[in-house]
Amino acid sequence: MERDKQSFFSRISGITRLVFGRTGLFLLLLVVQVVVLFGGFFLLGEKIIVFNYVAGFVAMMILIYVVGSRRDANMKMTWIILVLSVPIFGVVLFIYTRIQPGTQARAERLAQLIEEQRPYLAPQRETIEKELVDARQEYGIFKYIYEGGDYPSYRDAAVKYYPLGEDKFEDMLLQLRRARKFIFLEYFIIEEGEMWNAILSILKEKAAEGVEVRLMYDGTCNLSLLPRDFPRRMEELGIQCKVFSPMIPFLSTHQNNRDHRKICVIDGRVAFTGGVNLADEYINRKERFGHWKDTAIMVQGAAVDSFTLMFLQMWHLEDNGREDYLKYIVASDEQIDEDMKRGGFIAPYGDSPLDQEEVGEKIYTDIVSKAESHVHIMTPYLILSETMVHTLIFAAQRGIDVKIILPHIPDKAYAYWLARTHYMELITGGVKIYEYTPGFVHAKVFCSDNIRGVVGTINLDYRSLYLHFECAAYIYDNPVIQDIEEDFNQTLKKCERITVENCRRFSWPSRIAGRALKIVAPLM
Repeated sequence: MERDKQSFFSRISGITRLVFGRTGLFLLLLVVQVVVLFGGFFLLGEKIIVFNYVAGFVAMMILIYVVGSRRDANMKMTWIILVLSVPIFGVVLFIYTRIQPGTQARAERLAQLIEEQRPYLAPQRETIEKELVDARQEYGIFKYIYEGGDYPSYRDAAVKYYPLGEDKFEDMLLQLRRARKFIFLEYFIIEEGEMWNAILSILKEKAAEGVEVRLMYDGTCNLSLLPRDFPRRMEELGIQCKVFSPMIPFLSTHQNNRDHRKICVIDGRVAFTGGVNLADEYINRKERFGHWKDTAIMVQGAAVDSFTLMFLQMWHLEDNGREDYLKYIVASDEQIDEDMKRGGFIAPYGDSPLDQEEVGEKIYTDIVSKAESHVHIMTPYLILSETMVHTLIFAAQRGIDVKIILPHIPDKAYAYWLARTHYMELITGGVKIYEYTPGFVHAKVFCSDNIRGVVGTINLDYRSLYLHFECAAYIYDNPVIQDIEEDFNQTLKKCERITVENCRRFSWPSRIAGRALKIVAPLM
């Protein structure tokens, strides 16, 4: 009965997203395009000539704008093809995705918040200027993270790695029970079930004890996962609750900048991040796509301050509220749990679509480009720009062991088809591709040379790299890197290596669909 209920709600969720999301809009615009194309003369008569001239002029203006913009080359090509081949569809979709009310105001607000927070992170600047002088190869990337994203690095990092969502969940409950001052939760997805019920039970208890509890989740949950009155229910329990950018049918699509971050901060002493959302499939209490492989990290000590400020940025991005930051900034390396791995450096960082700075993509590119022995990657999606494809292949051509683990059972068929369009080029270029046969990989992990790595929320697709609010942690010379490498190697044992022969056996319908979708991949 419970499985039938879950299946029913899953179908309802899919239908809702189809009708009210970007897919519904795409279908509507395509219908309009067909009507104009085949019924234009009947509907407009001689005015069709004037209409065509106007449409052509608008299309030309958009093309000039696109070519001169700072967009990724693949994204430019996508818009050029759409505007030239289906002009009404392309023009309307472009205007729709570009004119997002409040985007400029959000960008200005984010800049203001970062400026307000700068003094609280400035003391860590000395880590870059003094401690990293000897590590010249890493100095540049830590300098970039600070100057490009305003996030400092911290020496003697304290980190713990979780190879599965259920491992993180166990420790998260333990740390939540220890809360004495405040709890901040920011997640892309929250869904009622065993995981959320266990967390909510603790949050209710802590709120009753006087602990300040704030909860924030992305507005996509409003479509099907959570009831509309969920924030009110939380407020009645003493939990402050916000929905980031609530979804509005047809007026909100993936092109709107979603909050894809997963952050839990407790007392300014502990922070969690990684791929794990607050829903049962992430801890394998519910099976959706086979076994769910996800990862996360726990950070303790002064580096937690960066996650605290990331949360407060998003909390106030859509209002004019102010904070007494000193209430939440701890900047202390005391009270570190014994099982934490200490040493090296860590730089927690956020990535925003509002600042024209692709922090996530540049850090991934830097890891691949300066690798000396190997690069190991786990990602759920592989929708790559030409730049990233060439970077991965060039690393392999330099003799670097480049391995990528992807799902064998996908959560989205179109993403699977798109990922496989890259397989042949990457494999023939020397990159090794593996699929996780037990199920779905949701981990977002880069590790290289047994000395550096990234764990966070950033996928290898256009949405994560260009459109969403994301977060991660860059870790250097900390023993936890060995744990990440060990997990990668253990996961590899459960994978099938994809060869050229495998690629040739992919079904023709999926190959054709993948190549067709590749035209609009930057919009997916």
